[in-house]
Amino acid sequence: MHVVSIDKQTINQMPQVVFPGRIHIISAVSQVKSAVAALRTSPIVGFDTETRPCFHRGERHPVALLQLSTSSDAFLFRLNKTGVPEPLKQYLEDETCIKVGLSTSDDFHQLAGVCDCTPAGFVELQQLVKQYSITDMGLQKIYAILFQQKISKGQQLTNWEAPQLSEAQQRYAAIDAWACLKIYEYLQSGAFIPEQSPYWHELVEEENH
Repeated sequence: MHVVSIDKQTINQMPQVVFPGRIHIISAVSQVKSAVAALRTSPIVGFDTETRPCFHRGERHPVALLQLSTSSDAFLFRLNKTGVPEPLKQYLEDETCIKVGLSTSDDFHQLAGVCDCTPAGFVELQQLVKQYSITDMGLQKIYAILFQQKISKGQQLTNWEAPQLSEAQQRYAAIDAWACLKIYEYLQSGAFIPEQSPYWHELVEEENH
């Protein structure tokens, strides 16, 4: 049995991903309607969320940020400041607007804590990549396999409820949603042929003794 997979050491030698587009911070309810209108002009967008990390047992935080990105523009909705206003809720529930994410069930669980929302129109990348013999399920590894670039995870455990998001946080958040879109588009284009990938190899099953 052959699979496509990559190791961390290989990824660490790759050049870092740079977000090529514009980043829009949505921190007031009054900004939401026009942001969603802009997103609706794109047939497919990338999706992700960020939550303030927990460092103590029993600690819980609601989702703080929701990211939606076209190929050129990333919209970062600061849900800790705005909640989920009706235009955004309607967009997340619109099955005709395709949103691509990774581990989306985790995101939906987080969103349920701040909004009575029934997400629709979502594509789960972890299901999609299986069709291409890719066994790695993390965004960083999938992106590296397809594009030979490294997504930095340095901002993952930062405070997503900070009064102002740093430029590094903004770039990280934008890339996570944008990368989901790029992966989807690349796989759908037919350009990725598993057997021709440099990370195509035989799966060696360890014998149980």
